Amino acid sequence: MKDIMLNIEALIFASEEGISAIEIKNVLQDALLIEINKDEVLSFLDKIKVKYQGEDSVFTLSPINNKYQFLTKVIYHDAINQLQAHRDRKKLSQAGLETLSIIAYRQPITKLEVEQIRGVNCDYSIQRLLEKDLIKIVGKAESIGKPLLYATSDQFMNHFGINSVKDLPQLKDIINEENSIGEIIE
Repeated sequence: MKDIMLNIEALIFASEEGISAIEIKNVLQDALLIEINKDEVLSFLDKIKVKYQGEDSVFTLSPINNKYQFLTKVIYHDAINQLQAHRDRKKLSQAGLETLSIIAYRQPITKLEVEQIRGVNCDYSIQRLLEKDLIKIVGKAESIGKPLLYATSDQFMNHFGINSVKDLPQLKDIINEENSIGEIIE
């Protein structure tokens, strides 16, 4: 009996979008070579639900659209939302990484200077980097129009595990002769 209940828990856990009682019944019959009916499956599901209602569990068994799935309890949603926000902040597109690299090595730098180096508009990348708190506005340039100057933030240092921009790899350390084009002139 306990083996059946554990198998049901495993099926629910492994189901990305939930699993119905009928699906559980069919899978158990094929996998364990047993006869089980839908009412027995529902009885096991009730026992599993009771098992996870205790305070020592972060999960609950929830039927959604006649499919059962494990969900975290509501009291943990704030922590999970924070985790998702933290992970979202870590993801950068190729354009974002290129823009961030230029700002890191050439800071303080204006958006126009970044665009001249990249050769494309950087509005979106700079906005995303500001939202992710990887760069910050550090002032205004003395040139015409007083454009904003951008530099890396403390969050940038934390994210990449460095103490200062001096800890960034030097370009001469990254570029090797195999990746260069043309002749080397000394």
